[in-house]
Amino acid sequence: MNATVIIPSLNPDEKIISTVKSLLDEGFDDIVLVDDGSDEEHKVRFEEAKAFPGVTLLVHEVNKGKGRAMKTAFEYILENRPNKPNVITVDGDGQHLATDVKKCIEKLEENPHSVVLGVRNFSGKDVPARSKFGNVCTKMVFRLLCGIKVSDTQTGLRAIPFEHLKMMTEVDGDRYEYETNQFFAVKHAGISFKEVVIQTIYLEENQTSHFRPIRDSIRIYGIIIKYIASSLASTLVDISLFTVLNIFFGKLGFSDELRIPLATGLARLTSSFVNFSVNRKVVFKSKDAYGATMVKYYILCVCQYIASAGLLYLFSTLVFRLKDGSIFDTLIKVVVDTFLFFLSFRIQQNWVFVKKNKKSEVL
Repeated sequence: MNATVIIPSLNPDEKIISTVKSLLDEGFDDIVLVDDGSDEEHKVRFEEAKAFPGVTLLVHEVNKGKGRAMKTAFEYILENRPNKPNVITVDGDGQHLATDVKKCIEKLEENPHSVVLGVRNFSGKDVPARSKFGNVCTKMVFRLLCGIKVSDTQTGLRAIPFEHLKMMTEVDGDRYEYETNQFFAVKHAGISFKEVVIQTIYLEENQTSHFRPIRDSIRIYGIIIKYIASSLASTLVDISLFTVLNIFFGKLGFSDELRIPLATGLARLTSSFVNFSVNRKVVFKSKDAYGATMVKYYILCVCQYIASAGLLYLFSTLVFRLKDGSIFDTLIKVVVDTFLFFLSFRIQQNWVFVKKNKKSEVL
């Protein structure tokens, strides 16, 4: 198989040896192991695996996290394997069969510019509850908020073309959040995902996993929280400023036709600049020209402003017949803007801050 296999591992048991053997038997002749700071008791497993032909061992003296281990391997391959067209990351705990690894590489050869995921079926009775729950929640968030449609958000079996490795070394995160950030990076680069259904294997209720449910879930969802935090912050600015201006203009005797659009417009202008600045610098880390992203962003803002003011006027004045401004206008606005938030979030992600890659199409 014309691909390099990457196996990051921490304190592995004997299953890492059987994993290496099965990959060699399946035709893989280039395997890069990464010892991510294992203790002395477990280093013997790496030395045993290193003795097989075609196996290279990279070592972290201290634990740096799975994400950092993967980036260490990517950096090594970029420098030392320029003729290998593909790489694939594999867990060393026996959950990924060599036959499934081969299927993913074959799928990548059919789709040479995509990222191929080996996805599991989570409907089986042998799937641990924490894995099933985590995948269902993350998958829903990815689809609703990010427009990323993948069946298995937690899979460690990922086949990646050599051409994307430099990008992968620049993805944020050193631990489990790195694998989540990979999805965002692939999405933002306009690279398509392809999937291969693999066998679902959980040994001993997945007890050998180093995933810490609370701490690592916070890390993973922390990325998503950061992704939407700027929108929530700007929404707070928008709602607060609208409330003050709407009541103020109402007391001045402004007509409904003028009061609502004016209060909405001033509040949105202020909050939108806050949202744009944070999204560009912190969330999306856009490298596009400042003016180009701002123009697209404010085209979106104008459309959203018209929709927000129009729907608010429709429900406030025509449906509920509220007069002179009141707190009920704010409640209606919260409902309207919550709906528009989801729509705006997707448009920002897919148009405002994203460069499209002409080689592939995002699902």
